[in-house]
Amino acid sequence: MDKKIFQGHVGIGKTLEGIALVANDNFSARYDLNRQKGIFSRRSHKLFNQSYVNKILVLNVAKGGVATAWMLKSMVDRLMAPKGLLLNVANPIIAQGAAHANMVLIDRFMEDITIVINSGDKLKLCPENGTVEILT
Repeated sequence: MDKKIFQGHVGIGKTLEGIALVANDNFSARYDLNRQKGIFSRRSHKLFNQSYVNKILVLNVAKGGVATAWMLKSMVDRLMAPKGLLLNVANPIIAQGAAHANMVLIDRFMEDITIVINSGDKLKLCPENGTVEILT
């Protein structure tokens, strides 16, 4: 089987492996998540009621404001956070939040990352070179 490796922009964080949770939907740490229960709570979100804890979230566009930084950090501190974030388009606020929370973030891929990766895929994220590899 050929390796499936996708190129994005150089990211934040250290190399890690984990299981993908994917949706062609946008992402707001403030409005989409129940941070106490560890699930997507916005009823109109495509991942509604699914747990994001310890998953690599693969979503379209980051949205939200300055509260994102402390929310991501708080989720990491309480062990109720995603393992990493892959986005087609991040914004400076989510990049700041990921850096503050010590969370892996890669964005700006050469293809729509929500189409080429499926929920349940095991991924290897290498932020230092901006790559994502599907392991299984």
